[in-house]
Amino acid sequence: MGLSYKADIIAQTDQVMDFVLKHINKEIIITGEAQNTQKWQYPLEAIREIVMNMIVHRDYRSASDSIVKIFNNKIEFYNPGRLPDNITVEDLLSNNYKSTPRNKLIADFCKSLGLIEKYGSGIRRIVDYFKAENLPKPEFRNISDGFMVTIFGKKKEDVVEDVVENVVENVVENVVENERQILKLLTENSKISANKIAAKTGFSERTVQRYLKSLQGKKIIKRIGTARGGRWEVENG
Repeated sequence: MGLSYKADIIAQTDQVMDFVLKHINKEIIITGEAQNTQKWQYPLEAIREIVMNMIVHRDYRSASDSIVKIFNNKIEFYNPGRLPDNITVEDLLSNNYKSTPRNKLIADFCKSLGLIEKYGSGIRRIVDYFKAENLPKPEFRNISDGFMVTIFGKKKEDVVEDVVENVVENVVENVVENERQILKLLTENSKISANKIAAKTGFSERTVQRYLKSLQGKKIIKRIGTARGGRWEVENG
């Protein structure tokens, strides 16, 4: 899947970002809170930084287009215009170079709008964004008459593993906390009904019954007497 754009600076940035967002994945992390957390496959700040670098450093004399290609677990950003002869990829990664924008007027314009911070800091920030997300380090290289940045997302199985881990961890935490709420109510009133527990906690009556059964199975509570006239006894309570 490819993309080629010729538009004004701000519109071009938005168009590329829209294109990327339509074709990358988003994880749903179940947190147990009112709203779940959404996490994109790649750090969006890094992608925007790459796009801005493409605009600022593109060789506009070239007949080639800037191209974004999206694959299942990587994105390639190709831009006409190689690195200057006196700057290597190693220099970029170590920040051991003096940045001279190929298009200073465009760079100054973007800086005045707050679209870029300072010359020469973009590559370091891109790498840091990926490091913060525990994602593979982006790849930077001269290719043909241009420069290529390749970013890598998680493999599909890694995403599944993370989601399952988050779900299991949060479900366990929620069950413990919910059972604790019910246990507190039983301690305060040993004759409280499942219906009243549901009203006080906001759980459904079926959910309350499930937690009560779980607590009984763990031998934390015991039912004394009949369902209607009996009471709950909290073990070691």
